[in-house]
Amino acid sequence: MILTLGGVGQTTVVQGYVKDAVTQEGLPFVNLAFKGTKTGTTTDVNGFYRIESYYVSDSLVCSYVGYKRQTKRVRRDREQTIDFQLESSSVDLQEVVVRASEWENPAHPIIRAVQRNKDVNNREKLEAYEYEVYNKVEFDLNNISEQFTQKKLFRSFDFIFDNIDSTEQKPFLPLFMTESISDFYYRQSPKSEKEVIKATKVSGVKNESISQFLGDMYQNVNIYNNYIFIFGKNFISPIANSGFSHYKYYLKDSAFIDDKWCYQIEFIPKHKQELTFNGEMWVNDTTYAVKRMEGAIAKSANINFISDMRVRQEYDEVEDEVWMLTKDDLVIDFNLGEKTMGLYGRKSTSYKDFVINRPRDDDFYFGAENIILAEDVNSKSDEYWEQARHDSLTINQARIYSMVDSLKKVPQFNTYVDILTLAITGYKEVGLFELGPYFTVYSYNPVEGSRLRLGGRTSNKFSTRAMIEGYGAYGFKDKEWKYMIGGLYFLEKKPRVWIEGKYSKDIEQLGQSNNAFQQDNVLSSALRRNPNNKLTMLEEVDLALQNEWFDGFSSGAELETRRYQARGALVYERFDPIEDQVVAVPELATTELKLKTRFAYKEKYVYGEFERVSLGTRFPVLTAEIGLGMQGLFGGQYEYRKVRLGMQHKVRMGFYGNLDYRFEAGKLWGDPLPYPLLFLHQGNETFFYDESSYNTMNFFEFISDEYVSGAATWHLEGFFLNRIPLLRKLKWREVLSIKGVIGRYDEKNSTALNLLDNSFTLERMPFGEAGVGIENIFKILRIDALWRLSYLDNPNIVKFGIRAKFQLDF
Repeated sequence: MILTLGGVGQTTVVQGYVKDAVTQEGLPFVNLAFKGTKTGTTTDVNGFYRIESYYVSDSLVCSYVGYKRQTKRVRRDREQTIDFQLESSSVDLQEVVVRASEWENPAHPIIRAVQRNKDVNNREKLEAYEYEVYNKVEFDLNNISEQFTQKKLFRSFDFIFDNIDSTEQKPFLPLFMTESISDFYYRQSPKSEKEVIKATKVSGVKNESISQFLGDMYQNVNIYNNYIFIFGKNFISPIANSGFSHYKYYLKDSAFIDDKWCYQIEFIPKHKQELTFNGEMWVNDTTYAVKRMEGAIAKSANINFISDMRVRQEYDEVEDEVWMLTKDDLVIDFNLGEKTMGLYGRKSTSYKDFVINRPRDDDFYFGAENIILAEDVNSKSDEYWEQARHDSLTINQARIYSMVDSLKKVPQFNTYVDILTLAITGYKEVGLFELGPYFTVYSYNPVEGSRLRLGGRTSNKFSTRAMIEGYGAYGFKDKEWKYMIGGLYFLEKKPRVWIEGKYSKDIEQLGQSNNAFQQDNVLSSALRRNPNNKLTMLEEVDLALQNEWFDGFSSGAELETRRYQARGALVYERFDPIEDQVVAVPELATTELKLKTRFAYKEKYVYGEFERVSLGTRFPVLTAEIGLGMQGLFGGQYEYRKVRLGMQHKVRMGFYGNLDYRFEAGKLWGDPLPYPLLFLHQGNETFFYDESSYNTMNFFEFISDEYVSGAATWHLEGFFLNRIPLLRKLKWREVLSIKGVIGRYDEKNSTALNLLDNSFTLERMPFGEAGVGIENIFKILRIDALWRLSYLDNPNIVKFGIRAKFQLDF
């Protein structure tokens, strides 16, 4: 079997002479090869040889007819001289004994060699490489019935059905297509990646974020990794180090492919519902590099909304012993059911014009952005595309651009788009404004009674740099108006620099996480386990400057004034030593200057004009916040300093799922502070599961002026349930969680404001809760059983609870 290179970044060079040990004459045409490989050479007429290769072992074997074989040690990744002195040998005919040996699947030695040589054949071994990449992404409506095409709904734009393609098993209608051409640059040390997107073409959309997303950096699938990460799932590569635990392999054939002798290996899943592939690959017989791979996800794989996914990759030896991906096709069939309409997603990528091991100067790779858009990226001519495409468009693909332009001119189609946008975003666009969100129009709580709210914001038609938003709300029980007016303006959009400000006066639930349903959400009003009656009237003026230095690294400054008034069952009282009695505190006021920073290495986003969606990062996300309370400024009553640090990380564990964990710590110094200004540990009094809260903790139950907290959630992706014959058909997935916090409370703070009757400190022990849950129930629901682990004697608590969460996931 071929052995791997120890350090994959360099070649090993061996040279020297092979001579007769007696005469000292050079021996011509002597065979030399690295032990266990097919990598070797022969000496010239003078007995000289030279081998330079990535594919080496730790020994070099020298053999010649009439001479004894010699083996010498080799130092990997170095240039060295090794001479051989061969001694003659006599030939004795000896008895040959043939013994039966245990049979081995002939595919297994080949797969083991592929696994051992993954690092050698992976393009990331190279010192540097460059190439031009062409990406084409297409979405098609599939499984279209004739009845569907004749519905009145489409009467105004039934011309789109002229493009239906019936060449595949499911008839499909091309709807949307994008193309991009870019130059990609990679350097191994220090590791650097850069992409210059030269041109993009998008049917119906002109958006820089989409242009970036079409580049190679977002879309890269590497079979040489143990896991192929698609749609947040870890698919097991057919050549993963653990491949024998998940696949069966069969040697089917051998043949020349592009002048390379290759073995054809079929691979099929060993276990049902694992994220594996069915397919075949062709493996080169000398380098054990994958020449071609075709695979489809296993039909029983535990994944939602995808009925089929096919991958096809081709590799070429672009230079000696340098294998590069040259063609990459991915087809995904998104479908809710066998008889329902679905969507084909197709990605076709090709690579050419390779430059190998010629790194550029450091200045070329340095910069805040590693994805660069050419100035005319969206305005290339049709003639440019005709010449620049790596392959031509099909007739139906060519029609997509004109079809989408025609659709945008049909009023009824735009009406349907508006309805869909309203359902997803909560806002209805009306000219320069957007009204919404609709789910806050009505809510109820014991303090306000029935509450009506109307609001909106300016649309992108108003401006793509400035946005103004606001709302007004009225409670029919407290008969008070609440309102907010705010705005945002981008000084720069790449990288983002913006200022924002707001003035608001509204009821809030202190100690509630940002992830929770807010108190004016209709669902929060309906599904509570305790009355929502400890509320605060919060009047706030906020002005902030935010600067994003590059994707994933931002910092900002914020000046904030706040006035707190208790509402409902919440009371502000303190003991007055002069009057020797408890007195009411009508209002609390603060002025605080905040400095914040956030660092998420290699985090990527899909951007809208104002909002964006994070695509996440494989690295920890770090946050830091410093606050300075200023007494006397704008009515501030307290002087203090506050520090809060945080870290969260999503760890991909391959076959074992994903682990999300986070840590946080905070501390306050300064004047005695009333409890609304301290760290109110986040509780949850609804029946919804909140990832960021303690779901068995009540609001205001625990208060600290310094604390350390931690939480971990392990999504096992069906690791156990996939192995239970009946349950695995449900495609449920296990989830385990644990959360805890420990803190301190300085009693001097009680002189500023008395704690509530059912509020406590964490001096005695940490608070903890643990949970076991099932995800993917009906593909949309997660249900957790939660146990409270400490402070079980506190009043009005739940020691055990069931919480649910709507959760869409592939």
